Order: sequence, then structure tokens, then C-alpha cells
Amino acid sequence: MSVMVKESPISEKDMIAEAEKALADISRIRDGVGRVIFGQESVVERTLVALLAGGHALLVGVPGLAKTKLVETLGIVLGLDSRRIQFTPDLMPSDILGSEVMEQDETGKRSFRFISGPIFAQLLMADEINRASPRTQSALLQAMQEYHVTIAGARHDLPAPFHVLATQNPLEQEGTYPLPEAQLDRFLMQVDILYPEIEAERRILLETTGIEDAKAQNVLQPVRLKEIQTLIRRMPVPESVVEAILTLVRSARPGQGNAETDKNVAWGPGPRASQALMLCTRARALYDGRLAPSVDDVRALAEPVLQHRMALTFAARAEGTGVRDVVAKLVKGI
Repeated sequence: MSVMVKESPISEKDMIAEAEKALADISRIRDGVGRVIFGQESVVERTLVALLAGGHALLVGVPGLAKTKLVETLGIVLGLDSRRIQFTPDLMPSDILGSEVMEQDETGKRSFRFISGPIFAQLLMADEINRASPRTQSALLQAMQEYHVTIAGARHDLPAPFHVLATQNPLEQEGTYPLPEAQLDRFLMQVDILYPEIEAERRILLETTGIEDAKAQNVLQPVRLKEIQTLIRRMPVPESVVEAILTLVRSARPGQGNAETDKNVAWGPGPRASQALMLCTRARALYDGRLAPSVDDVRALAEPVLQHRMALTFAARAEGTGVRDVVAKLVKGI
């Protein structure tokens, strides 16, 4: 038994044909990114899964791990209109959204004109997002969820597709602010970037310290990306995967009968986490060349989808328990 999203009907033959075309495009995207980003296959996969699912991603890692380079490369490869905002403590919401200015015409009549900010892009790189104050960070809330912003009571729609790829330094470093929980929940996934393997780092040394660096090349257009995102939303989902998602997400909430969760988790993921898992499992299946997701996709994506949507109790943190540890135990139960 499978569950289908309410979309216009598409035959199995057409679905297979569209999936084959999408696979060829995804393969070209992976090759295009691989020319510039060495190693980090898991990071590239998860970031692309987030984009293919139509969402936003938070890239977390210490400086120097090519987070910014990855976002720049994806913008070029996918053909997206990209903008970058360097988040700093003195950044203001108007520096992101834009503002209204008063103008006077030749007759002396005064009027306001809206000057759009850098958020009006198809791919927004929020670099070091946790360097800005919570007030400035929250300027992204409406845009990331509703895909428009409201300035002086007027609605301004954002381009389509619209994605935010934010980079973040670990919170234990100086000069950083925790992201508001409401904003964290708007990121489809949190992608943790670790140090590269030795062979990948060897290649980095050899290929990036010469006269010429590898340059990213455009292989896709935004319209085609939207078509792939629509195809992913049409993919059938087996009932077993739906049940696995519900079991996992609900078991991560206190008060649902899981003793370990009640002990360690202060608050858990909401329905948006279930939606994120549903979309991401479909996108990962297509990324791997499959027409339907499996429970293994749920297990693989549990950590990046759930970890930033949960908070531990003081007792759990005092005992040295981490969110990843809690999620890992929950995954064993599905």
C-alpha cells in the first residue's frame, strides 16, 4: 500500500520517464559540484536533498571547511540567482529585507518607493548566521515559511524557487548568538560538516594551491529544478515509510510513552519535522536512483532532520547526553 500526495494524476510510465530525466540531471549536478568540492559526499548529498525537496538547510561546522564554497558552487551549478549576506552583530533587518525611501518628483509630490534587499534572490547565502542578533535572524522567519515578506504593510513575493542555505559556526565559539527555535524549525535539515578524510584533504592540497582553481559550471536552470521538486512531491510513499516517520517523530516528543524521551528531552519536534522527513526521504530516494523511499531513508535522515528541532533537559546535558545520542536510540526503535 502506498500513500500519494494530492497532485494532478500521472501514469506510472510517465513517472518512470520523468524520473529517468531527473536522474540524468541530478547526475550532472553531482559531477558539477564534485569538480570543486572534494570529498564530503555525505554533506553534498544532504544539502542537495534539501534543495531537491524544496527546503532550506543549515550548514554547521568550524571555519575553513568550505561551507561558503559549497553554497557558491551550488548556486552556479543550479543556475540560481544567488545573493550573499555576511551576518554581523550590527546587521539590521532592513539590510536583509530592504526598506522604503521617500522620493520627490518634479512637481514636488512625495511618495515612498520600496528598495528590495538581498533576500530577493533564488538562493540566499546567510553566511555565519549566528553572528547576528536574534532580532536580525528573525527577519528571515516569514520569508523562509511563506515565501514573501511584508514591508510597511505591503506584501512582496520572493522569486521562485527560493532557498536559504545558512552557514553557522559552533555555538561554543565567541561572538555567536543561538538561533531562535522558530527559525531553526524552518530549516529542513541541519547538515554537520566534519573534517575531510585524508585522501580528500590531499586532493585539496594538490588542486587548490596552484595557479588555477577548478571553476564551477552551470548545468541546470531554475525552471528545471522546480520541475524536479514537483516530481519529488508526486512520488509514492509506502505505508511502511509513513508509519516509520510517525513512530520516529512522535517518539521524540515528551509525554508520548517513551521513558527515555521523557527523561532526556525537554521539547521535541512538531508536525513540520514529519513533513520534512516525508519530503527528504522522497528526494533521497530519487537522488539514489529509486522511485520510492524506504525505511532506510528515514533512518539515514533522522539525525539531520530532527537534531535541531529538539532540546534536552538540564539533567541530560549534565550527564553528557547529546541530541545525536537520543536520536540514535530512537532510530533503533523503527
